[in-house]
Amino acid sequence: MVELVEGARKLRHVFLFTDLLLCTKLKKQSGGKTQQYDCKWYIPLTDLSFQTVDDSEAAPNIPLVLDEELDAMKIKISQIKSDIQREKRANKGSKAIERLRKKLSEQESLLLLMSPSMAFRVHSRNGKSYTFLISSDYERAEWRENIREQQKKCFKSFSLTSVELQMLTNSCVKLQTVHSIPLTINKEGGRTLTSLVSRTDDESPGLYGFLNVIVHSATGFKQSSSLYCTLEVDSFGYFVNKAKTRVYRDTAEPNWNEEFEIELEGSQTLRILCYEKCYNKSKITKEDGESADRIMGKGQVQLDPQALQDRDWQRTIIAMNGIEVKLSVKFTSREFSLKRMPSRKQTGVFGVKIAVVTKRERSKVPYIVRQCVEEIERRGMEEVGIYRVSGVATDIQALKAAFDVNNKDVSVMMSEMDVNAIAGTLKLYFRELPEPLFTDEFYPNFAEGIALSDPVAKESCMLNLLLSLPESNLLTFLFLLDHLKRVAEKETVNKMSLHNLATVFGPTLLRPSDKESKLPANPSQPISMTDSWSLEVMSQVQVLLYFLQLEAIPAPDSKRQSILFSTEV
Repeated sequence: MVELVEGARKLRHVFLFTDLLLCTKLKKQSGGKTQQYDCKWYIPLTDLSFQTVDDSEAAPNIPLVLDEELDAMKIKISQIKSDIQREKRANKGSKAIERLRKKLSEQESLLLLMSPSMAFRVHSRNGKSYTFLISSDYERAEWRENIREQQKKCFKSFSLTSVELQMLTNSCVKLQTVHSIPLTINKEGGRTLTSLVSRTDDESPGLYGFLNVIVHSATGFKQSSSLYCTLEVDSFGYFVNKAKTRVYRDTAEPNWNEEFEIELEGSQTLRILCYEKCYNKSKITKEDGESADRIMGKGQVQLDPQALQDRDWQRTIIAMNGIEVKLSVKFTSREFSLKRMPSRKQTGVFGVKIAVVTKRERSKVPYIVRQCVEEIERRGMEEVGIYRVSGVATDIQALKAAFDVNNKDVSVMMSEMDVNAIAGTLKLYFRELPEPLFTDEFYPNFAEGIALSDPVAKESCMLNLLLSLPESNLLTFLFLLDHLKRVAEKETVNKMSLHNLATVFGPTLLRPSDKESKLPANPSQPISMTDSWSLEVMSQVQVLLYFLQLEAIPAPDSKRQSILFSTEV
């Protein structure tokens, strides 16, 4: 875990025993010596409480890390994993692989240190408070539940002598704890330890592609309330909220039956959290600045590449605290999702070349792009996670059908739909173009240009390539680019930085052609992606981020004016 100490992030190893919480630091090793922990502090569970915002003098000032820095760490991790696999295939000596694994461990520890930003605070009866940084509501709830469960068995306070504390700390060495899940139980000197065990593995690159999830229903609630679920998936060891169902009011048996499409980036686990919606916020004490809505249950399922390989729907039930949530999941790997299928109906807009659509509409930018952007700018600019959080798949498909038949009521439909569905429709439109916006022809050139080290040469190359795109592609991109910059201006509210937006749109606007895509020769081979794919996706993100960060793009005057002033747009 990460502890916040005087404004600085510190990597800690935290152990929950049956009667105390122990926070330690892993000592640096010199050659050949075994690992040792140094105790930083401990709190008897009878003296521990969870500090609330109202109790604290001031909320902690959490030092945020730029998304670009985190992305650079991910690139290094992917590169090292790729190197490990290459060394294994070449049957090189174990020393070379061990050196790479050491580098991998260092980079993963650095990413673990810098990525979490959600506060989890514990308070001791002696007046001291400690702040940890974690990545999601799920982890925070998990720690609270386990601590409270152990507190039920504790009845008196105590203090440890220095010798007892040293013996207890030394006993933790053999447990090899670092981070993440699952919870494991170990017996040590009369105490029971609950620890978090790492599952980082260079043999398991995770899944890259799209996971369709249908949240069907839930049972087991003891009384009627207003209920909703959120879905989280992991990426490089920490979790991100990806989708949220609608609130089902006044029921003990909600039937959501909502489908979401979630993009996976090296993911291995799907988490689901059930919440009770609280409409009277003043009656709820919020801990650590979290949502006032109460977590009713949480659970998770491992994403097994072999089990998901047939790409058919698979039903599953996740049990959580007496509650059962029914799900269906279906996975499409990025390799297969890259294959674009042109529409057979040239009268529609999805799957139809952008130049064909703009010529038919006598516009510079497709109507669907303008309508979606207009609606999002009208009421979605402050939506947390706009473009990152998935919309309901059935709503997206309804909008897709309406745009394809040129339904005159599409604007009315949009005004009544959740704004995340509109954002999802826009992303789907770009993803289903028969050729990506940056074109098959120029894709390799953009990938080479972004890798240039000389900033002057890079700018010249990237701008020349951009202005070489077909006119309809260029004008649509510039229109979208201006919109995304306006979205990022609301980052303090919607949590969507330029980098976050580039992560969402980069792999959609830039993709290799079918000839260059690395589709498995044998359809039955495992569908998890190699780390070379991860590096390629990050390159796509960097290309879009480059243009988002440019203050101005010197497009030809005629083209720029046609966007800004033409009544046809």
